[in-house]
Amino acid sequence: MKCPVCELGCNIKEGEYGRCRMMTNRDDAIEERFADRYSTLFPISIETMPTLHFYPRHKFLQVSSIGCNFSCPGCISEVLTMGTETICAALKHLPPEKVIAKAIKENCKGIAFCINDPTVSFFTFLKLAKAAKKKGLLVGFSTNGYFTRDALEQLIEFTDFVNIGFKGFCDDRYKSCGVSSSAPVFRNLTHLFEAGVHVEAAAIHMKGYEDEVRQIARFVESLSADIPFQVMRFVPFGEADIEFEPTIRESEALCLDLKQQLNHVYLFNCPGTELLNTCCPDCGTTVITREFFGPMGSRIIKTLPDAICQCGRQPVIKGDIAQLRYDEHGFFGGYRTTRAFEMLHAIMVCIGADDPEKVSRLWFDLFESNYLKEFHETVQLPGEYGNIIDRLSQKTDCVETGNRLKQTINTTLDLISSKTRDVERPTVYYAMGYPLFALNAERFETNLVEAAGGNCLNKRLTRKGKPGVTITREELMAWNPDIIFISGFLSCPASDFYDYCIKHDIRVSAVENNRIYDHFPLWDFGSPRWMLGLMYIANTLHPQIFNFDMEKEANRFYTAFFNRPFDAKKANRSFYRV
Repeated sequence: MKCPVCELGCNIKEGEYGRCRMMTNRDDAIEERFADRYSTLFPISIETMPTLHFYPRHKFLQVSSIGCNFSCPGCISEVLTMGTETICAALKHLPPEKVIAKAIKENCKGIAFCINDPTVSFFTFLKLAKAAKKKGLLVGFSTNGYFTRDALEQLIEFTDFVNIGFKGFCDDRYKSCGVSSSAPVFRNLTHLFEAGVHVEAAAIHMKGYEDEVRQIARFVESLSADIPFQVMRFVPFGEADIEFEPTIRESEALCLDLKQQLNHVYLFNCPGTELLNTCCPDCGTTVITREFFGPMGSRIIKTLPDAICQCGRQPVIKGDIAQLRYDEHGFFGGYRTTRAFEMLHAIMVCIGADDPEKVSRLWFDLFESNYLKEFHETVQLPGEYGNIIDRLSQKTDCVETGNRLKQTINTTLDLISSKTRDVERPTVYYAMGYPLFALNAERFETNLVEAAGGNCLNKRLTRKGKPGVTITREELMAWNPDIIFISGFLSCPASDFYDYCIKHDIRVSAVENNRIYDHFPLWDFGSPRWMLGLMYIANTLHPQIFNFDMEKEANRFYTAFFNRPFDAKKANRSFYRV
């Protein structure tokens, strides 16, 4: 029997699954395997989704499930979309009325399905959308746009806003995701727009594929130059090659080019960029100021009244701007949740937790115990990391390897801490991306600096964001750090970082003495590999004390816990793949 939901059109035999593994044929009817079951249900600000021109700053209930009909290299939600058989036991069953009751209790403006694609939970989401509209809630979703005409037609009546994510313009880009053509996505964007649904378009910027983004932008312009266009700087998660990751500077150049044809172009995954702001199309005045708020996310910092420019022009925004901003706690919101899952999975990989039944039980325990809240606090503390390893290794019967991993990390941590206890501490500033995006005071990386014998200036911050905040040039100048580190997650080449400082006249000791250092990808956060980042920081801060051979140390660690030698050429931004 042919699945009617997405354009893959899987012919599913009785009792078998479609390509997404979420649809099955039961008694000659296509059904969801996990109807009315969710992986996440919590409130978010709509900019976290991200949607920028629809009821800005309002709170929506984020819902998501597991699985996907695409298989894209570098997927940011890989744990949820690919690891369906082990994580499905952790799904929570809630009928539509209970989801709606939660949205109303949380004072949400509506419901937003995001993180994974609603095609794989189509019947569940359709029921939920119908019930939500009856209660006066707004309904929207993020999608790859691969609905069939009939499926979208059923859903469109109950849809207020949509973010369609484009993988590229040509068919080849879609074939890399396991589907045959880009045509259905452009068809569905057009249909949604013409039906009066608020649409925003998102396009991945992979290095070397700039023309793909330009062609998508031209198509969007043919519908309306006012459609918000989101450029997602490609970050190589999964098994994607880091050579396709553009720098922030390269993505900014592309966005400035696109602004010649579209009124509202935004740049994501680039901490510190100003291209998340909404500017007046006529005079260029900033009417809404935003900052980076985690992968694929943003948040509003300030706005002119009703976002109306002094020249009188108002951007095309649907709905009012909420007076109060809602900031999600910890990992609860948007793609930060998938980062938490990946961090936990990274430890499982290192301890050899690969028994599907045991891993499935572990995920169930982590979800049922609401462990993510505790995990967010504990994972920021290098000295407490062993407790996380203990919990995961005990639940998966990998205690021996878990103890070995914990001992390896703690021995290194104790050695470095003991040798730097009474030394003079250089002042250190920790940035992510561009120079003026400062990591939060309590972040793991700032604690690594302290453990390695540095005085981390980020500790002076009293405001916080995800995973940091935008500071002013004057603040950084007043701190005047001796040394600057750039995060190994959403990074920036040291040369670009230095050029930014020169261009913006940021005169601090670290710039003047050329003491700006970037990290090998993900050696400073998100994976047990942070032990190597600690060594690198110690080498940098106190070369008179430490001289770790990073190549040898990395090879030793990778061989012991990844069962393969270290190969710098295979770097990416995945927390658990090496």
